[in-house]
Amino acid sequence: MKTEHRTRSELVREALRVYLSARLIPAELPTLAETRAYRRGMAAYRRGDSIPLQEYLDGVDRRPRRSRKQVS
Repeated sequence: MKTEHRTRSELVREALRVYLSARLIPAELPTLAETRAYRRGMAAYRRGDSIPLQEYLDGVDRRPRRSRKQVS
């Protein structure tokens, strides 16, 4: 650290970069179904068939409500 006038974080980041680039990490290829889904999604996006992220997240976060039993 002192010799190179760098922080420990910088040295760790560089060491990880070198280590990961040297390893032979096999590339993960998408399945045929994933490729088709991606293409359909991109085509829909180009057509303008999309919603804002927040609207999507609002819909995902909601849990279905249970109906309550009515008391007479």
